[in-house]
Amino acid sequence: MKRDGHIHTPFCPHGTKDSTKLYIEKAIKSGFTDISFTEHAPLPANFSDPTPDQDSGMSTTQLTAYINEITYLKHVYEKDIRIRLGLEVDYIEGFEKETALFLDEIGPELDDSILSVHFLHVNDHYVCADFSKEVFTELATACGSVEAAYQLYYDTLEKSIYADLGQFKPRRIGHPTLIHKFQKAHGENINDDKQIRHILELIKNTGLELDVNGAGYSKSDCLEAYPPLPYIEFAQSLGVPLVFGSDAHSVNGLHKHYDKIYTYLS
Repeated sequence: MKRDGHIHTPFCPHGTKDSTKLYIEKAIKSGFTDISFTEHAPLPANFSDPTPDQDSGMSTTQLTAYINEITYLKHVYEKDIRIRLGLEVDYIEGFEKETALFLDEIGPELDDSILSVHFLHVNDHYVCADFSKEVFTELATACGSVEAAYQLYYDTLEKSIYADLGQFKPRRIGHPTLIHKFQKAHGENINDDKQIRHILELIKNTGLELDVNGAGYSKSDCLEAYPPLPYIEFAQSLGVPLVFGSDAHSVNGLHKHYDKIYTYLS
């Protein structure tokens, strides 16, 4: 089975407007039999998105339209491919209750979901850690060092794994080394082997899945998977369920780098 479990859509406020049908038709043509649309869920209403355009997640209006479209397309293409309706949900420290309430409401409609960390809480404000290398530099300065920023990311990721988000909490942890996105820009050699292995062991121990995410290969300041291949192999040795995700934000990005990762998925 060829599966891509992390795909965005034209409903993504910071993506392209490529139609959802084009994604599906490319997946079928590429021999994929199972895909999950995992659009960025709306952020909590009382959370202020720190990105300049405040476009990290869908609006509630977009969410309704997204659910209706994917549900319709699931039936249109049901003989050709399995399509899962999903969301990529942000874990935001301090907003667990709001996230749980949202999941209680929307969870019954979902086939799949991913829990990801993008926002880090530092010095009484939030920073989108993967927004740009300039913002990452600001994050590292606020934390005291690049190494401290990495540690804050892994600490937050651990909190996401243990967070009580209700019965509809996402079962898959998204791109667990996203903090590597600007590693070639900051140029520091951070040894986070212990932290990565610890996170993967926690995923195993809590019965969660791992988003084996190829998008980092396309980032010029990263050039590796999230997590890197040796850690995918380690997760496999632990028996962690692995789900490839292209994290495509355009049709061109769909299934990208699957060829580098698929041998670890058996």
